[in-house]
Amino acid sequence: MSYLEKLLQGAEVEWRTLESLAENLDSMRKPVTSGLRETGDVPYYGASGIVDYVKDYIFNGDFLLISEDGANLIARNTPIAFSISGKSWVNNHAHVLKFNTYAERRFVEYYLNNIDLTPFISGAAQPKLNQKNLNSIKIPNPPLSAQKEIVRILDTFTELTAELTAELTAELTARKQQYNYYRDKLLRFEDGEVELVALQYLAENLDSMRKPVTSGLRDAGDIPYYGASGIVDYVKDYIFDGEFLLISEDGANLIARNTPIAFSVSGKSWVNNHAHVLKFNTYAERRFVEYYLNSIDLTSFISGAAQPKLNQKNLNSIKIPNPSPKEQVRIVSILDTFDTLTNSITEGLPKEISLRKQQYEYYRDKLLTFPKNNIEL
Repeated sequence: MSYLEKLLQGAEVEWRTLESLAENLDSMRKPVTSGLRETGDVPYYGASGIVDYVKDYIFNGDFLLISEDGANLIARNTPIAFSISGKSWVNNHAHVLKFNTYAERRFVEYYLNNIDLTPFISGAAQPKLNQKNLNSIKIPNPPLSAQKEIVRILDTFTELTAELTAELTAELTARKQQYNYYRDKLLRFEDGEVELVALQYLAENLDSMRKPVTSGLRDAGDIPYYGASGIVDYVKDYIFDGEFLLISEDGANLIARNTPIAFSVSGKSWVNNHAHVLKFNTYAERRFVEYYLNSIDLTSFISGAAQPKLNQKNLNSIKIPNPSPKEQVRIVSILDTFDTLTNSITEGLPKEISLRKQQYEYYRDKLLTFPKNNIEL
């Protein structure tokens, strides 16, 4: 006997239309254009959540909002049903439903976010779930005691996932701050403490060997094809074989720095003309320059506003501190350790969250899958 069967204790599950389970308050909604809204601390809701904060309110209490229109009805990148509490203002892009109990509201919320609603959605260019179709959606209606237990379990999984995400994110932030602190300490030298050497004298530039290939002409394979910010494709052949430092030559990331502009590659690779290719004598030299370039402001070496560019001449002229080989090895060893620790949680965070999500979805499906009893849905 499944857990759901134990909860039901032999009770029949009635399927009811949504309009018979909740009071629809759509007629009370009122859209207000952004220019006419008075700023305040009351959330102003649209199809997918809060879009602004206003001074006044329409609703005060606990309600379930359901997206009425928008691409998210199809994409489902965010929940299309979401609970709100307290004072609120809702525009005409979200339906407003009022339920008798917390359990009933949350049960319907979980159920709607778990099922395919495309049969109830009209419009291709602008998907819409109108009130008539919303009202006609059939919802399983087990005894209230069963709904309460189902909601309790799913709430617990939701809260645990949120807590885990917050903890791991905080840990990641702390590690990054610690890493940045030590990186800056290790890569900043007093005037005259070490020699500053132009980058062109520290590495061999292999830009002349690069070769861009348009996507339609690339033979698919397992060799990484690199661009300004990393791998953009996989190809059959290669240009380089070994360990190199790639540095972004152009692109918005030179200014935004959302990802490192210098990154090491190893093994066989193909590189297009959007990333400079540098070869160093030792691992420590390459990684030291990589860490240093990713830690400093390079805007004075970048030309172009619409299309930022770090040309080879400017790249060559960047002055790099050049401590002794022994000191470079020490610094790189420390930063590699911090980098590994930071990356381990960076990679582990989405993996752990994904596992929790899979676990949640497993139990959600088990708890929200009811016998149809030949009912027409």
